[in-house]
Amino acid sequence: MQVKQLTILISQPKPETEKSPYFDLAKKFNVRLDFHPFIRVEGVPGKDFRKQKVDIITYTAVIFTSRNSVDHFFRVCEELKVKVSQDCKYFCITEAVALYLQKFILYRKRKVFYGADGTTKSLLEVMNKHRENEKFLFPSSDSQKKDIEEWLKASKCEYATASLYKTVSNDVSEVLAKTEYDMIVFFSPSGVKSLFENMPKFKQNGTHIGAFGPSTSAAVEEAGLRLDVKAPAPQAPSMVAALEQFLTGLNKK
Repeated sequence: MQVKQLTILISQPKPETEKSPYFDLAKKFNVRLDFHPFIRVEGVPGKDFRKQKVDIITYTAVIFTSRNSVDHFFRVCEELKVKVSQDCKYFCITEAVALYLQKFILYRKRKVFYGADGTTKSLLEVMNKHRENEKFLFPSSDSQKKDIEEWLKASKCEYATASLYKTVSNDVSEVLAKTEYDMIVFFSPSGVKSLFENMPKFKQNGTHIGAFGPSTSAAVEEAGLRLDVKAPAPQAPSMVAALEQFLTGLNKK
């Protein structure tokens, strides 16, 4: 049976290029995709960062779990006129985040490391090989990965956390009220939190839920929602690939 005009809400900004695979997906399966970011990121000003009493140049390694953390780390360094040592090491959650560093540093493999499969577990395995020789700085948001900090503490590492940005819920109540979406796709735990801040009485009923990343998947399930589409997965490394699998399955029913 052909699926007719399903509506899917992607909780991210609309892609800037028409060549985005999301648009190919919409044409292939005749689905309507709406894009509305559920959250926005606000940077902590340099003068407020100073109050945290974290001296960046005393740390030999920095942990990055997102592009946002990279952006705001180097923004604060620029605001405070801090020159990061060329010998500083960087530990990144994924290869994509590691490669993003090229915007800010001369990329050298011997000082940039990343987890094998994009999970926190694989990142910690890499960090474990260096933990005795490094003093770690963990730039983060107000919703940082607690498991990394717990590991740093349990491993008796020298470390500090630094709050450089915060996630703020956008008002998407009108968007959600206007259309009864067949699916909502999330990309962060903060996005899931935003859903309930906008619609405290939200009931899933027949709405399918998609989630990208293990922490987002966990947040969906902790909120008592049924998770229907999960990425990355062995056969679906991206959310577009996961949606394609799901929609193909619906068409076969």
